[in-house]
Amino acid sequence: MAVVGSIALSLTTAPAHAAPGSAEPRTTPDRAVSGIRPHAMKSAVAGAAVVAAADQNTYTVQAGDTVSAIASRFGVRTADLLALNNLGWKSIIYPGQVLTLVGGAAAAPAAPAAAPAPAASYTIQHGDTVSAIAKRHGVSTQAMLAANGLGWSSIIYPGQTLAIPGSAAPAAAPTPAPAPVTAPAPAVGGSYTIIAGDTISAIAKRHGVSTDAVLGANGLDRSSIIYPGQTIAIPIAAVAAAAPATPAIPGLDAEQVANAQLIVRVGRELGVPDRGIAIALGTAMQESWIRNLDWGDRDSLGLFQQRPSTGWGTEAEVRDPVRAIKAFYGGASDPNGSRTRGLLDIAGWQSMSFADAAQAVQISAYPERYAQWEAPAHAWLAALG
Repeated sequence: MAVVGSIALSLTTAPAHAAPGSAEPRTTPDRAVSGIRPHAMKSAVAGAAVVAAADQNTYTVQAGDTVSAIASRFGVRTADLLALNNLGWKSIIYPGQVLTLVGGAAAAPAAPAAAPAPAASYTIQHGDTVSAIAKRHGVSTQAMLAANGLGWSSIIYPGQTLAIPGSAAPAAAPTPAPAPVTAPAPAVGGSYTIIAGDTISAIAKRHGVSTDAVLGANGLDRSSIIYPGQTIAIPIAAVAAAAPATPAIPGLDAEQVANAQLIVRVGRELGVPDRGIAIALGTAMQESWIRNLDWGDRDSLGLFQQRPSTGWGTEAEVRDPVRAIKAFYGGASDPNGSRTRGLLDIAGWQSMSFADAAQAVQISAYPERYAQWEAPAHAWLAALG
């Protein structure tokens, strides 16, 4: 067990929801720009909690538990268990925490009983946004999000099916009001698995964030205890806050700008030439829209859709944005060593075309698609400095 000096710091185990949704091929950035994560589409929190099969009304979390496993064990829907305990799909539970399995929370949703199911559904097309779909069907955007268990920062994509709430659906908005679905998203940019000798303060310093930011992102305090094998969330928002004010860049939202700043910052620290940083920016746009995705084609994840199965690291490692960026650049600071080949490891990459250099690292099924981001990438770099 690792102890933080005189202050022991610890974390719990599993995220409330860790199952990535299916995704389009990783090099196809055709998306419906609205920001709705695919895995969140799978169910809507709209209805009373299902009574647990067992007689007990509460459960004390044990090491290794996940919300979905607890729900299955007691015959409760995962969505209902989250709602009963004011948790979101990305919330973190910890050993010793007491979860409510049934109770008063079930009475509140009784009002929407007149419309227990969505009135209709809609299959997303290229160019759709949740707000536009909601307006087209005469419902509020909030009701649309609530009916599908989504948040304002989620991502939607063509081919997905959204539930269209009926006239009574807006009344159900308070049920999924645990907007924690969106709350953790902006704060957490990656994760880290604790090893012997680690302390929260040392981990925070290594990732360029404050100790308090790491504690807050994981629901910890200065009396908590951490131990080897635990996975903790690393808040990227704190990294962005330490940087100069986020510039407005046409075509990029705040999340994309923050990630682009990180790509530039790491590149500068490693001494990567401007053209190499531009290639990294363009590659990230093609692969993930410069978002730290928790889903992708097969097991592809993160900013560069790196695959654990091909040696790029564990799922947590490829979703650690700083580590993923360093792995893309490669060279002497490559966290993967010689297991993978980054841009700086490609002989003659400086003389290659923009698309060929990106393809040499990514090995994509659609290598020609990187070329479309060459001009925008250089423009982003000029704006970010």
